[in-house]
Amino acid sequence: MAELIAGFDAGQTHTTCRLADRDSGVTLAGGEGPGVSHLAAAAGPEKFAAALRQSLAAARQALPAARHRDRLAAAAVGASGIEAGSAVQQEGLDLAAAALALPPQRLVVTGDERTALRGAFPNAAGIVVISGTGTIAVGRDGRGREHRCGGWGWLLDGAGSAMDIGRDGLALSLRMVDGREPVSRLGEALWQALEIDPLDPQGPQRIKGLVVDPGFGAAGFARLAPVVDQLAEQGDARAGAILVQNAEALAAMVAAVAAALELRCPPVCALGGALLHLGELRRHFADLLSRRLGGHALVSPGGDACQGALQMAADCLPGPAEGA
Repeated sequence: MAELIAGFDAGQTHTTCRLADRDSGVTLAGGEGPGVSHLAAAAGPEKFAAALRQSLAAARQALPAARHRDRLAAAAVGASGIEAGSAVQQEGLDLAAAALALPPQRLVVTGDERTALRGAFPNAAGIVVISGTGTIAVGRDGRGREHRCGGWGWLLDGAGSAMDIGRDGLALSLRMVDGREPVSRLGEALWQALEIDPLDPQGPQRIKGLVVDPGFGAAGFARLAPVVDQLAEQGDARAGAILVQNAEALAAMVAAVAAALELRCPPVCALGGALLHLGELRRHFADLLSRRLGGHALVSPGGDACQGALQMAADCLPGPAEGA
């Protein structure tokens, strides 16, 4: 019977599973399931296991009919919040082994930034920087050494993320109302995005209550980032300054990874919703990165995080001398 390998990209909104032929590595099908949360969060382990099972089931349904009953030989999971060498990683490995009915030696469970790195640079040195709701950078040198920078959670370390861009803009709008900063179009646009009347004298109090609501969180701030980026593109100097500050934070992360791994002008992939969709952030980041690393230009990834996970799964397979 033919066998399969699986690669999972488990994010907070959804989980993608991709299945490939064990021998050829050719991708055969993909499927999606629910998202995951940190394993330490309420129902985190249950959500993690369910995401793997359901996305795998969806991918199996999409296989050619003749391969529906093929055995799963190995798998790799990239999930947000999984730190290499941590107790959380071991917990994730145990959960994945049970959910996928695989022995631990046929599994890899790691952070999604690691699978993104492997997908972007399958067999070469390079750095990926990911900016979405949160942010992180990770790189690998030619000897396989890896180093990460950032990604310590939105309460501690979100510089360069959509969350920080939105929060910085909203904080500035309140300083404008107080008279601490000159007024610009930024405040009005952000308040309107929150459906708050810019002329409402109770507006600041409404914002104060809104941002502490449990349902707002990092994602609530991140949703404001496109407003800041658009105004910066239109020439608002205050919005532009926020974008430059956050772009500088991203460039500093990449430079720190390059220095730790002794990489000179390494290839860099910019990933994540903020860097892919916020044009002014990406433009400033590319410019600042070029200055820090000496004329550097961004490159396109060789593959995505699911592809990187499939490659890690293939690495778990025994060699010819080990047998099946």
